Amino acid sequence: MKKEYFVDERSIVRQIWGRSDTILFIFAGAAAEFALNKSVDWLYFTGRLPADPVGRLFSTVSYARAIVFSEKQTAWRTIDAMTQIHAQVEAKRGTRIPDQAYRDVLFMLTDYSIRAFEVLEHKLGLAEKKEVFDVFNRLGNRMGLRGLPRSFEAWQTMRKAHLQQNLQYSEYTNHLFAQYRKHLGGMRYRLLLEVQACIMPGHVRNLLGFHKVSFLYPVVVCYRASRVVKLDGFLKSLILPARYRQAILALDKQLDKQPAKRSAPHDSLPGRYSHSF
Repeated sequence: MKKEYFVDERSIVRQIWGRSDTILFIFAGAAAEFALNKSVDWLYFTGRLPADPVGRLFSTVSYARAIVFSEKQTAWRTIDAMTQIHAQVEAKRGTRIPDQAYRDVLFMLTDYSIRAFEVLEHKLGLAEKKEVFDVFNRLGNRMGLRGLPRSFEAWQTMRKAHLQQNLQYSEYTNHLFAQYRKHLGGMRYRLLLEVQACIMPGHVRNLLGFHKVSFLYPVVVCYRASRVVKLDGFLKSLILPARYRQAILALDKQLDKQPAKRSAPHDSLPGRYSHSF
């Protein structure tokens, strides 16, 4: 009997989430936007995020990736377990995590999946972007989230509104970025900022006071070339914290086992915070 996966084996989403470099770019974008979110106080409630911000965010991204590559029933169980953990945190605090906070997370995963792939690989077609939207929208529906968009076009409108309404620069922003620097070290922290400048939406960049042009643009071109001669693993070993290096580099191995992605015309039409926060 053929296995049924949460994400089709030939989906562009598996290609996006099957490479460690793309995941690192998604992580970088999420790290910047999390620090600005108006509901960031929820991330501080358990104390886990400020104690280990890099580990917590990597853990969150890893949960999303595990769901992408899981069989459907396993993915459902993982999502249900996450929902239960959120409920326990809400019970301890005596109030519900705002629905918009959950939507913000899903919207970030959708947006930065697309942005990361386009920075490191090539532009996605409309059908491919809709595939990305569908995966994370199905995740949100399983969690019972209210107010989710029903189409990619509706998501685009809501994403713009969320960026304008749900982000602000606060004392949490300063504290989280200070923690990023503390846990990454000066050189890697500087690299994080440049990756963020490459990938973040304009409104996020403006709130953080980032420059519009990153020196990484020409570096990315060289990095793409390094893959051809198999130097990308060496380069990643230089920039990744030792604590996470093997786990992140191992992510590439999964992609090698995936079937080739189906071809799709670029103009064709188709179609809650993790506990670690």
